[in-house]
Amino acid sequence: MLDYLSRYPRLGRLFDLLLPLLATLAALAVGAVMLQLLGANPFVAYSALLKGAFGSQNALADTIVRATPLLLVGLGICIAFRAGVINIGGEGQIIAGALPATLLGLMYPEAPALLLVPAAMLLGFMGGAVWGGIPGVLKAYFNVNEILSTIMLNIIAVQFMNFLLRGPMIDPVQLEAASRIPQTARLAAQFDLPRLVPTRLHLGALLAVVLAVLVYILLWRTTIGYRIRAVGLSPDASRYAGINVKRNIVLALLLSGAFAGLAGAVQVYGVNHRMFTDGSAAGFTGGAGFNGIVAALFGKLHPLGTIPASFIFGALIVGANSLQRAMQVPAALITALNGLVVVFVVSSDIFSRRLARRRRIGVGAGEQGSKGAGAQGSGGAGERSPGALPAGPPAAPDAASAKTAPPAAVVDMGAGLKQAGGTPAGQEVSQ
Repeated sequence: MLDYLSRYPRLGRLFDLLLPLLATLAALAVGAVMLQLLGANPFVAYSALLKGAFGSQNALADTIVRATPLLLVGLGICIAFRAGVINIGGEGQIIAGALPATLLGLMYPEAPALLLVPAAMLLGFMGGAVWGGIPGVLKAYFNVNEILSTIMLNIIAVQFMNFLLRGPMIDPVQLEAASRIPQTARLAAQFDLPRLVPTRLHLGALLAVVLAVLVYILLWRTTIGYRIRAVGLSPDASRYAGINVKRNIVLALLLSGAFAGLAGAVQVYGVNHRMFTDGSAAGFTGGAGFNGIVAALFGKLHPLGTIPASFIFGALIVGANSLQRAMQVPAALITALNGLVVVFVVSSDIFSRRLARRRRIGVGAGEQGSKGAGAQGSGGAGERSPGALPAGPPAAPDAASAKTAPPAAVVDMGAGLKQAGGTPAGQEVSQ
């Protein structure tokens, strides 16, 4: 099958685009077997899932609301992965952004919403950036594995949140009632993000889509984005080209954490209107820090591709809750179903890489064949006719041509980047 798809590039690219969707369908097929073993009708169950996610205006709005933090976290993941680093700290970064944003709203309840809400979003962005920049510095300057450092920072953020919400930031009403539920007071109503009444759809969803377009422009239309992607493709070649590799690694993880922190601020001001905890990160984040990684992988680590991917995963999460209520199946099955989707989608990326490798090998073999045919004068495919060549040795170059000859360093640089699997400096990479 790989040979057939590599032989027809257009069909292979179409298959590559549809691969995450096919992987999701395969995961749902395995889930249907599990439902059947539990005595539930898979067709009725999946009908309930679709109805819960898209069956009404409120259901569709809930799907978009659930997809919003996944999209924001996924945008940060796209930036980090393009720089060749892995950010597993989305859960902690969401909390690190939500805490200062919530504290700002609690400290100034009478402030004008037109000023405080943008300030809270910016503060959440900066809080996540700090929490993401820490593993960036550790990775770039001390070679600390970013997977370990981001996971450890998740735990620190959760415990810090638990301490604040059970002590300094606890709702005064809870203290008076002696119930001590770990949550903050509700933010002033004027700070709520504008929403589409009567649904829960808020302005944060539109903000996330706009930011996805801006991240695309950043990565593929600016010098900063080119440097980030060059570092991810080949740190050695980037360093040879004069790019500060350490600085760009820190920048990538800093931006990745910033978008997760913004997701936390949006959740507070758009959905929950307060912070609360059950002792774990998922009690507040809803697992968005990890699900955002899957959404980014589903979208091929492309900011624009992450938009529909986040929507699909938001639908799965919302619809799965409806499925559980309708079919009375254990909650563990819903977790297993989401896990199956994750496993199949991530595994499909391996297949996609193999297909791309086959395609490159085929293109390289074709180019070598064309060059060989041209050398023998056989007029092979792809050979350009040189026209009538003058007899005798070539003429000596004149002064003008000598002046316009490219420097040797530039030629070597292109060769070095090409050997490293990257793209020569000055050429734009489009993936």
